[in-house]
Amino acid sequence: MLASRILRARSIWKGPNVVDFGVNLEECVKTQAPVKTMVRSATILPRMVGAQFLVHNGKSYASVNITEDMIGHKLGEFAPTRKPFHYRQTKNR
Repeated sequence: MLASRILRARSIWKGPNVVDFGVNLEECVKTQAPVKTMVRSATILPRMVGAQFLVHNGKSYASVNITEDMIGHKLGEFAPTRKPFHYRQTKNR
């Protein structure tokens, strides 16, 4: 993987933001049990592939299934915090 803007966002001497979720990820992949977390800044590592996370978006928990394309990104990138804006049509017009 080439060094992209995502990987360069954190200084190299600190390394990736690795978080211990308090559960065995290999066991969660086998049982398909979701891991509930509020840590949006955690970097997705290769050992997380196949796991399902419930990432907090400020109001509720959004379901995120980890694939190989997501390695190196942050968990929060896949749980949107804002709803899309839609113009509301009135009934009387």
